[in-house]
Amino acid sequence: MRSVARSDAVRVGARSGFVARGVLYLLIGVLAVRIGMTGGGEQADRGGALEQIAATPAGAVPLWALGAGLVGMALWRLTEAVFGAAGPDGHKPGKRALSAVRSVFYAFVAAVVLAFAAGAGDSGAGETDRQSQDATARLLALPAGRWLVGAAAVGIVVAGLWIAARAVRRKYRKHLDGAMSENARRYMDVTGVAGGVARGVLLAAVGYFALRAAIDFDPDEAKGMDDAIRSFAQTGAGPWLLVALAAGLALFGLFSFGMSRWRRV
Repeated sequence: MRSVARSDAVRVGARSGFVARGVLYLLIGVLAVRIGMTGGGEQADRGGALEQIAATPAGAVPLWALGAGLVGMALWRLTEAVFGAAGPDGHKPGKRALSAVRSVFYAFVAAVVLAFAAGAGDSGAGETDRQSQDATARLLALPAGRWLVGAAAVGIVVAGLWIAARAVRRKYRKHLDGAMSENARRYMDVTGVAGGVARGVLLAAVGYFALRAAIDFDPDEAKGMDDAIRSFAQTGAGPWLLVALAAGLALFGLFSFGMSRWRRV
C-alpha cells in the first residue's frame, strides 16, 4: 500500500485534481464577474460551473475528466492521511487529519460531478445556498441550537481568516519545487496571495452570515457560496468589490493550475 501511495499513478491523480480544482474556481470567478458587471442570473458556485462545462460542444466528456481529476485528488489526500504528506511536518497528526477531511470533501464533490456527467443527478446550481439554510434550520431546532450554529459560524470565520493569512504569508511556498524559475515563483506569488485571500474572505463571509442566523435565530440569514458572493455587491463599494472578489477566485483557479505543475507530491 505504501508503494502504491508513492506511485506515479497517485502523483498523476494529484496533479489532475489540482487542474480540476482550478477549472472549477476559474469558472466560478468568471460567473461572479458576470454577476458583478451585469447582475445576471447565473449561479456563482460549483453547480453553476458544472452547467457551464455541460453547455460546451464536448458535452459530458469534460465533466467525466473533471470528475476523474477530483477522484485522483481524493485518493492522493487519502494517502497523505494514511502515510503522511511530503515535507518535514507531513506526518504530524493534525496534518494527517486535515488530509483526511480534504479526502472526504473531494470524494463528495467527485461523486456529484460524476453523477451529473452520467445524467443521474443535477448540477447542484444554487444548492449551496439551500444546503446552508437547511442545515442551519436543523441545528437551530436542536436544544442549544443557537449556540451550536454560533460555534460553527465562528469556526468557519476563523478558518477563512486562517486561509487568507496563510496566503499572505506565502505558506504554500514550502510545498513548491525548489528548481522553479523566478518567473514561475512570481506567477505563484501573484495568484497564490490574491487567490488565497479571496478564497479565505469568501469563506469568512459564509461564516459571518451563519453567525447572523444564530444571533437572529433565523436560518434564512445563512448563505452559501452564491449568495455570499452576491452580498459583496450590497456594500458601499457596490459591484466593484464583488468583481474584485471574483477576480481573486479566478486567480485561485490559475494558482491551482500552477500547483498541478510545481507542487511536490
